[in-house]
Amino acid sequence: MPRGRYSLHDPHDHTPLAEEHFHCAPGPSGWRYVSQLTTPSGDHAGSVDLTLDDLGRPIRLELHAASWQVRGAALDGVTWVRTDPAGTGATEGNVPAHAFTGTSPAFLVATARLLRLTPGASATRVRLVAFTDPVLAPRTLDQSWALISREAHATDNGPLTVDTYQVTALDTGEQSAVHLAGDVVLAAPGIELEHLETPPSSFA
Repeated sequence: MPRGRYSLHDPHDHTPLAEEHFHCAPGPSGWRYVSQLTTPSGDHAGSVDLTLDDLGRPIRLELHAASWQVRGAALDGVTWVRTDPAGTGATEGNVPAHAFTGTSPAFLVATARLLRLTPGASATRVRLVAFTDPVLAPRTLDQSWALISREAHATDNGPLTVDTYQVTALDTGEQSAVHLAGDVVLAAPGIELEHLETPPSSFA
């Protein structure tokens, strides 16, 4: 069960945004990721709880940020309920998309798991619903993912396979590189892996 800490920062000016303390693990039904977020000053900033089925589809998502809450799942596309801080208003949403995304590294692992790309294959287009900070506002976006390389690196615990993806935002054409090892993000725009207590899990 990988357990560690990511630092999240603005990908453009590198302003620190949060630290995300996480643990994740594959299970009999798929994969689960749980994390708590803190501000640079150490205050609680939110949480992420994401469960995927064996095909990589989100069967349960719960996000908390700035007293806002989102609960979602893959249902007729993706469906979610967003609740305001007062708890008096709840807004339902549904979009014919493949999955969810957001600032958490969990969503990069989830999208890669959903697409199951092979090195050198043509890029795959995916439609996602992003929940943007700080109020978890939903936004539908389209991305293109391609698995550029898969390399094995020697470590003290045996070989570590690192996948490098090229992710393209189809509305702007902006491209970025995402480096994954199993169910851990090694590096991506706005994300740095600061500490990892146990090796990443590999998906069968």
